[in-house]
Amino acid sequence: MIATTEKTLADRVRDDFPILKQDINEQPLVYLDNAATSQKPVQVLDTLRRYYHLDNANVHRGVHTLSSRATDAYEGAREKIAFFVNAASEKEIIYTRNASEGINLVANTWGASNIREGDEIILTVMEHHSNLVPWQILAQKTGAVLKFVELTETEEFDMEQYKSLLSEKTKLVGAVHVSNTLGCINPVKEIAALAHEWGAKVLIDACQSTPHMKIDVQDLDCDWLVASGHKMCAPTGIGFLYGKLDLLRSMPPFLGGGEMIADVFLDHSTYADVPHRFEAGTPAIGEAVALGAAIDYISSIGMEQIEAYEQYLTKYLFERLNQISEVRVYGPQPKPDGSGRAALASFTCGSVHPHDLSTILDRAGVAIRAGHHCTQPLHRAIGAQSTARVSVYFYNTREEIDVFIAALKEAIEFFSGIFS
Repeated sequence: MIATTEKTLADRVRDDFPILKQDINEQPLVYLDNAATSQKPVQVLDTLRRYYHLDNANVHRGVHTLSSRATDAYEGAREKIAFFVNAASEKEIIYTRNASEGINLVANTWGASNIREGDEIILTVMEHHSNLVPWQILAQKTGAVLKFVELTETEEFDMEQYKSLLSEKTKLVGAVHVSNTLGCINPVKEIAALAHEWGAKVLIDACQSTPHMKIDVQDLDCDWLVASGHKMCAPTGIGFLYGKLDLLRSMPPFLGGGEMIADVFLDHSTYADVPHRFEAGTPAIGEAVALGAAIDYISSIGMEQIEAYEQYLTKYLFERLNQISEVRVYGPQPKPDGSGRAALASFTCGSVHPHDLSTILDRAGVAIRAGHHCTQPLHRAIGAQSTARVSVYFYNTREEIDVFIAALKEAIEFFSGIFS
């Protein structure tokens, strides 16, 4: 079944992504930096253009036709997001610029109102800076204590240590669903269940999972979940925060201004119900509508099909990487069928700096990532200043992995000649 998946999926969708048809340095582009941002299909680009060509108006504030159409599209996209993650209500979906804003929103509303001196916040050493820095700032302001779940020998979430950290002092647990560096898939449902036994709230960073697998927030039973649109075929500048309805209603506003109010007087204001309480000012309307189109697009393919195809690519990617003795891949190995981890690999090649490696690969038209991937504490934990990262999505092919491997081998040979 998987053997035919490539032609029925990747080959079927390639024409939807015009950016992939260009040459870079006189070589066909091989885009393998999908964990940083995904490419956008024409269906999403056309939706964004159509909004600005035909429907551009402010939402909620006008009764004329353009405003009504813009409002319907904007709120319709919210309903699509709610259905996509199985939220109980569209009111549980807050538009944000990105996942970072969603985490900052929670830290500066619920966190500022509920975290006190001596309270404990549990995070992991593999967190993206977006799910680390806001809690550092909050802890510095409140006197709360940050604690961290470390890695197992296979460089995965240490569940036993996590259990030992939980206590009556634990007020919040923040965890990434899929590590953007290690590729490990964390057991967030169990993480949430254990935290709730101690009365703690749970925030999940789902930036690297929402584009690649089916997400059910009610099944996970997380209190909040954040995601970024640009990693799931939508434009930049749009993301969302999911939160349980009663919890969102208990949180004070994040930003003040238009749209988030009920009534305004000179000396005080009352605030709108959620979700608008947290959406001050004119929102990214076109981007939100395009996010709805992106959800339509990947849903039409099917998240199960996307996940299965990525497992197929992951199996092949690791088979090829594991054949190169100079390569050291971080995080767990995939299972024999390619499942058990994300479709990405962060790696080093001996003394070759990842930036140099990425530069050489770019000359062959291959786009990969190099750096600390916004996980500096994790890189210190694994003993690497930086890593190179290759990441695939459903529009990539085995042939592109072959091109990457060939270019990688040439780069390693080039640098071995310099260092010898």
